Amino acid sequence: MKKIILASVSPQRKRLMKLLGVPFSVKPSHAEEHHCPDMLCPILVKKNALLKAREVAGRVKEGIVVGADTLVTLGHGKIIGKPKSLKEAKKRLYTLSRNPSWVYTGVALIDAAAKEEIVDYEKTKVIMLPLSTQEIDRYYRHMSPMDKAGGFDIEGRGSHFIRRIDGCYFNVVGLPIAKLVAMLKKMGVHLMTLMMVLHLTGCSTQFNVATGRQETLLHTTESEVKIGNSVARRFEQEFKVIEDLDVNERVSGLLRRIVEVCDRQDLVYSVKVIDDDAVNAVSLPGGFIYVFRGLIEKVENEDQLACVIAHEVGHITARHAVKRIQTLYGYNLLQILSIQSGSADFARGVNLAFGSVFTAYSKEDEFEADRLGIKYAKKAGFDPNGMAGFLERLKEYQEKEPLRRLSYWRTHPYPSQRISQANQQVIGTLEFRDYLNLTGE
Repeated sequence: MKKIILASVSPQRKRLMKLLGVPFSVKPSHAEEHHCPDMLCPILVKKNALLKAREVAGRVKEGIVVGADTLVTLGHGKIIGKPKSLKEAKKRLYTLSRNPSWVYTGVALIDAAAKEEIVDYEKTKVIMLPLSTQEIDRYYRHMSPMDKAGGFDIEGRGSHFIRRIDGCYFNVVGLPIAKLVAMLKKMGVHLMTLMMVLHLTGCSTQFNVATGRQETLLHTTESEVKIGNSVARRFEQEFKVIEDLDVNERVSGLLRRIVEVCDRQDLVYSVKVIDDDAVNAVSLPGGFIYVFRGLIEKVENEDQLACVIAHEVGHITARHAVKRIQTLYGYNLLQILSIQSGSADFARGVNLAFGSVFTAYSKEDEFEADRLGIKYAKKAGFDPNGMAGFLERLKEYQEKEPLRRLSYWRTHPYPSQRISQANQQVIGTLEFRDYLNLTGE
């Protein structure tokens, strides 16, 4: 394999290069970057990346030199480069936290022996939470902004206030790995690693605000919605949807309030009522929620029903169903992704997944959806005690109702432990009975 040379001393880029799993060396570039505010961002980052790579390639006899250049822009040609002072960094971050921004990274590869060059770029949209001057001051006590485009990081404390990104997470760090893998392949370097999967499926590794974790997702939002659409059609063929306007407006009104405060705003959420006496609620990828008539008849008040809907929204914002697909199907996930081409293979995959993936979650998923549901219900103005109250009420019927394919205790297991967790989250303490339920004593 041809040796790889990184023309950068950036700690972030060196860490990302290690993800490739191949040896590389570092030779810092001494090229002078162009700073032309009138030049389009894609052109500027590609030009600077190429300048850096050429300077290093001119000093070596062989190897593939990797040059990169990153900048942040607010659009309309307003480029946010590396700050020259802490005062400037604070002012810029205040502006960035109140406006969408775009991160551009140019990547240039040069085969020093063959004199072959490839240059490309990646773009990622970043949306932050509004920051106060005090929050910015605290952030910069722990992170130096002077060596970072835009003056913020996404892999460290900056992840706390980055609400959403659209595009490649690694691009915001400083080096779009999926793009680099594709470019290296053109140079004859084939990397059979997880990065190849990211190349095939799209780089959608990102910070999930709902879960508070950095996650590698092999599905884009677009493909997730298409999966949800496919399964929703199957679901509505199997179950009758109630058309009554009053019933649907009731649940839709609750959903609207929950969605306004939830952590994921890149979806169009919908809720429908199923004409079935099963006590159940089901969420699908892409924002689809179904509440069964039997469940609505069991709730005591709007707070309990709102908490049920908020719980299902929590499953969606945490992307539980999509992550279960990845776990269950492994490499067969690539076949599932054929939804984007309308392949019949995908339809068969969805039929298989319907009963085993979307309608049952793990204990950890249920606890997380409860936590998010309580959070969303409270922020939307509902009584968060409705979560435990609903579960307590259902527990009373658990022994009486026969276990059906889509009964709540099959699709939402661990009721006693969930009640304990919900009580602890709302009141902040753990009662003795809740302790026994959690430990199984």
